[in-house]
Amino acid sequence: MTLVRERRHQRALRLSLPAADFRHSLPFTPETSPSPTSPDIENLSDLKKLAVLGLGNGGVVYKVSHQKTNSIYALKLLRLDHNAAFISHQAAAREAEILKRVDSQFIVKCHAVFYTLEGELCFVMEHMEGGSLFDVLRVRGKFSEDVISGIALRVLKGLQYLHGMQIIHGDIKPSNLLINAKGEVKIADFGVSRIVGGTPAPCEACMGTGTCAYMSPERVDSERWSGGADYDYYDYGFAGDVWSLGVVILECSVGHYPLIGMGEKPDLVALICAICFGETLEIPETASPEFRSFVKTCLEKDWRKRGSLDKLLAHPFVNRTTSSNVII
Repeated sequence: MTLVRERRHQRALRLSLPAADFRHSLPFTPETSPSPTSPDIENLSDLKKLAVLGLGNGGVVYKVSHQKTNSIYALKLLRLDHNAAFISHQAAAREAEILKRVDSQFIVKCHAVFYTLEGELCFVMEHMEGGSLFDVLRVRGKFSEDVISGIALRVLKGLQYLHGMQIIHGDIKPSNLLINAKGEVKIADFGVSRIVGGTPAPCEACMGTGTCAYMSPERVDSERWSGGADYDYYDYGFAGDVWSLGVVILECSVGHYPLIGMGEKPDLVALICAICFGETLEIPETASPEFRSFVKTCLEKDWRKRGSLDKLLAHPFVNRTTSSNVII
């Protein structure tokens, strides 16, 4: 926990935006790995930058067009600093490995992965025209239960697919749930994900990503909540994704981060106390019994008692909808 407090004061890495076109600014090596389902994407020089979609720790995402087909994609560019800690390179390589493995209608598709001579890792991704759930929540404030039910169903199916592939996402939150032109929500961003059998990162290292708010009690305070030495990250990691979904679903209903009071400063101490020791959930008085039951099943503090994906997929709350589409 001491390491967590120290990392609170570290600045997030911000990348300067290259002004030149990709054809000049991003040389590529012969060692590229385009997806076989996207034979038109052979190299980065085929892509033309249109706009910046977003900035994050260690990367930038562009909207790009394929100059031969006019297809639109999102290009996620990670600049790997050789002076940075090894974990940065390890995490980027792990994300590339996961993205090349997954193929599901509930996961944002990766069409190709490129490594450049300039030390950059580039992911050519499906373009999600609707932005993120976080963006839409800022505009809409909150959603109806019918919309929330559709969101929950699609994320559950995405997690069911990932967990079946032995992949723990580890960072389910509104900004990592993207929306396409049809209003369908898909899971994105595998920067802190883990493949079962690999090397888990300590809880404190995960907190350095800045998403402590959606972490489960056993990830925030593993000594108290993990169940002791008989269990490790891979025992409770899958259950952590369920907790994160529960926080997102409740946030969609109340219109703000739900584990602390509206207007309360979400500093690290407040978040840890709310996640690990908070006893009362802020559920709207008008919420249906099905919604209350679903949220409480997701937000059970003891991960061994928390609802499984199979149990949640059979829950009346997500089976009230006739379609998995989310029209926003």
